[in-house]
Amino acid sequence: MHDVIIVGGGPAGLSAALILGRARRKVLLCDAGEPRNAATPRTWGLFTRDGTPPFDLRAQGRADLERYETIECREIAVREASRDEDGFTILLADGRRERARRLILATGLAQDIPEIEGFDTYWGTGVHSCPYCDGFEVRDRPLVVYGRGHGGCGLALELTGWSRDVTLCTNGGDADLSDKDRDRLNRNGVRVIETEIARLEGDGSRPTCLRFRDGNSTPCAALFLMPFACSPSPLISQLGCELDETRSVVPTREYEKTNVPGLYVAGDASRRVQFAVVAAAEGAMAAFAINAEFVAEATR
Repeated sequence: MHDVIIVGGGPAGLSAALILGRARRKVLLCDAGEPRNAATPRTWGLFTRDGTPPFDLRAQGRADLERYETIECREIAVREASRDEDGFTILLADGRRERARRLILATGLAQDIPEIEGFDTYWGTGVHSCPYCDGFEVRDRPLVVYGRGHGGCGLALELTGWSRDVTLCTNGGDADLSDKDRDRLNRNGVRVIETEIARLEGDGSRPTCLRFRDGNSTPCAALFLMPFACSPSPLISQLGCELDETRSVVPTREYEKTNVPGLYVAGDASRRVQFAVVAAAEGAMAAFAINAEFVAEATR
């Protein structure tokens, strides 16, 4: 019986393991090695590590854990998870089962990329989900938002802080924009194109333009997807976690607690603010709360 099992070896999981290791708790960290940002060349906005490649960050995090003898790291996927009155049981990809008194899900999200030619080609290098992470590198260039409705309007207006050349593309159909949203977009110089998209074109390394079914095109140095086009880990539903209205974010309570006793969710799946530095902080807070619970149980 481990004290804590951590599923996911990104910033949230590694940070949680580090704090728990320093508290001398027996920890098993399982990571499938398939992070959401695998295609991203660099991680931006991380204090003292701005611009570091994601896998370099993960390697350094794993190296930091080596001095703590109570931490075990395994490169393996977790297929199933369940809870009983004594704790949690996970099923690993190799068929083995492990148990723990507490469980931290730090598995992030799986990005659902629209099935439009070129979107997957440039995912991470020219198709992004977070302007705070990738907007600075394409500042003052033609930017495109793929989305519709109030959410698409909000992302397009947000991007005007990085460029005054912003276009909102709704990919045909009903744009679902209110008159108020259309007025705000117009006043702030954001174009709206409601024609169906044919493909995203580029030079093989970066996108250059968005081509439409009617033959027209618009310049595109980067395309940003409307938020929350993501799928949470199936472990979240297996354990009975509540989800918010987007069906992709777990509304965590104080110190990343969920509605399931003993279960914590840290990282991209617990916040709409999906920064590496925030994920690391959430992992640390979950670890602090768990250790405090163990201390209270042992000293009452």
